[in-house]
Amino acid sequence: MEKCRVGIIGCGGIATGKHMPALKKQHRRAEMVAFCDIILEKAQEAAKTFGIEGAKVYTDYRALLEDKTIDVVHVCTPNRSHAEISIAAMEAGKHVMCEKPMAKTAEEARMMAEAAKRTGMKLSIGYQNRCTPEVWTMKRAAEAGEFGEIYYAKAHAVRRRAVPTWGVFLNEYEQGGGPLIDIGTHALDMTLWVMNNYKPKMVVGSVFKKLGDQTETGNAWGDWNPAEYTVEDSAFGFITMENGATISLESSWALNIAEPMEARTTVCGTLGGADMMDGLRFNKVQYGYQTITKFAMGPGGVAFYDGTSESPADKDCRLWLDAILEDKEVIVKPEQALVISEILEAIYVSGKTGKPVYFGEGKGNA
Repeated sequence: MEKCRVGIIGCGGIATGKHMPALKKQHRRAEMVAFCDIILEKAQEAAKTFGIEGAKVYTDYRALLEDKTIDVVHVCTPNRSHAEISIAAMEAGKHVMCEKPMAKTAEEARMMAEAAKRTGMKLSIGYQNRCTPEVWTMKRAAEAGEFGEIYYAKAHAVRRRAVPTWGVFLNEYEQGGGPLIDIGTHALDMTLWVMNNYKPKMVVGSVFKKLGDQTETGNAWGDWNPAEYTVEDSAFGFITMENGATISLESSWALNIAEPMEARTTVCGTLGGADMMDGLRFNKVQYGYQTITKFAMGPGGVAFYDGTSESPADKDCRLWLDAILEDKEVIVKPEQALVISEILEAIYVSGKTGKPVYFGEGKGNA
């Protein structure tokens, strides 16, 4: 295969802002030939902006999947339909890039992973924050043993007042949750990937809806409608892994905190640690002294030059196409994304019951 024929299912903000622009930059290796959305006008506009000449438009994803010339499907719909569409696409012989999180529930995510094994199709999940220069460098350092054994980490996904007020973000039925499943999922993925640890043992969670009923909110995207706010505004998890390592996960769309931190991770090992508090910083003891190394990831002060860089979304898309066209492993494996869904669900369950959730045999073994 020299070029992928791609179908887009779901033509909302995440598709038009991330998936389709990244695919268009890869036009020599991929062409968008079909677009589907329950709102016909959205599919038509996407086809006009991003599609090849004669690109087809659908309102029913099943009709799109009947096209045997389509090699790849990007699933960019609300969380509730991720599993249904992804499984149907793989059974129809399509490779699938599904937007994060993997699914609304851990069971649905497990069904997706099983479908990938059963059909032999490639399945990956859109955790593009792995592809930031900071996380990519932390991963390289971890693999080189620079941190030693990573036994403590923090996953940061906290906003002060940035609740998404469009689409179905506030709808628990469609999404399965709020900030935890929306942005907390990214922070957890980054952290587990750097640690290379996918074997959770126990989770304790706290889930809060303390600010959703407020009106004069100071929200970045305008006041939310309390009547539509059916998800949490904050959720926090304490995760213990089988090897004893511990992870603290914090997620919020609206928290009274002076210094928000989103899409960041902190790792602490026996030989050193790293954080993203002020750019990328490594810390360790060297020649008997505490040291901090800060990475310069920009162009280095060259006049009239901003440097050359590849956005995380673009890099994620390039690596995804590499996996298909060159038959390589996907960067985000289904088994890894499944563990993330299992941990997120455990935090929700623990927050509701007030009890820890223990992982049984067969879970958390990516």
